[in-house]
Amino acid sequence: MMFAVIRAGGKQYRVAAEDVIRIDRVTGEPGQIVEFGEVLLLGGDAPQIGTPMVAGATVAGEVLQHTRGDKVIAFKKRRRKNSRRKRGYRHEFSVIRITEILTNGAKPSKEPPPRPQREAKPKPEAEAEAEPKATAKAKPKAKKPAAKKPAKAATKGKKK
Repeated sequence: MMFAVIRAGGKQYRVAAEDVIRIDRVTGEPGQIVEFGEVLLLGGDAPQIGTPMVAGATVAGEVLQHTRGDKVIAFKKRRRKNSRRKRGYRHEFSVIRITEILTNGAKPSKEPPPRPQREAKPKPEAEAEAEPKATAKAKPKAKKPAAKKPAKAATKGKKK
């Protein structure tokens, strides 16, 4: 299985075909193909290590969506000075599906490849027969009510 280590947004990611990664926001609309030219390593049957980049290698990916991360609150307080500053920030990310890893200067395709439809696994015969039996005996029995205790007689005044 071929994989690559790419650099995007100052961070390094290990990717293979059909991987979905979340990186810093890149330009491009959802559905477009983006190209990562900074390939540091190609792995697989014949690994290639770049010095610092692998010559002629690129990684292509399809932009799935643009999202924003959780809000980070920067709260600063200087005690006894009545000074408080609250500032929020949400980092922007792009969700990318890696479509292909290319070598020898090949160019990526303009359109993303069609996604293969996954079929649901058929149930084995043993499990399919066991399910109707389990639903038949699932009815719980009614509980008995708790035994009632006689009420205490109310007394007025002091006890003797």
